[in-house]
Amino acid sequence: MSIEARLNELGIALPDAAAPAANYVPFVRTGNLLYVSGQVPQQDGKLVVGQLGAGYSVEDGKAAARLCGLSLIAQVRKASGDLDKVRVLKLNGFVNATADFGEHPAVINGASDLMVEVFGEKGRHARSAVGSSSLPFGVAVEVEGIFEIE
Repeated sequence: MSIEARLNELGIALPDAAAPAANYVPFVRTGNLLYVSGQVPQQDGKLVVGQLGAGYSVEDGKAAARLCGLSLIAQVRKASGDLDKVRVLKLNGFVNATADFGEHPAVINGASDLMVEVFGEKGRHARSAVGSSSLPFGVAVEVEGIFEIE
């Protein structure tokens, strides 16, 4: 089954690939590697803001990370033109969290689980999940990725 068919079967509609918010590009391809800039969670055109450990739950954070993952896939589709030729190599997740919050991996699972759901075995990847005292625009999560294009 093609990745586009899988997205349809799962009822997943990818957002439009977002334009950069500053002086950078959304992705860079070198050879068969694609580096995608950090994607922030957006829903219905609005940023998803919040801080884990300060009234924002792990499940809320996981949902925000999934939104970041959807944006990553949208950027990859724009860059590659064919999601069937894509393998996910690495995700780096940043969690806006209080100093005592420690469930960063559970939050970033929202993006990781999505990659496996969409790409199957080619969605399994290396990963980092890091806490930060703040993120741009007050968003809850930011996720960047490295992909291989066959």
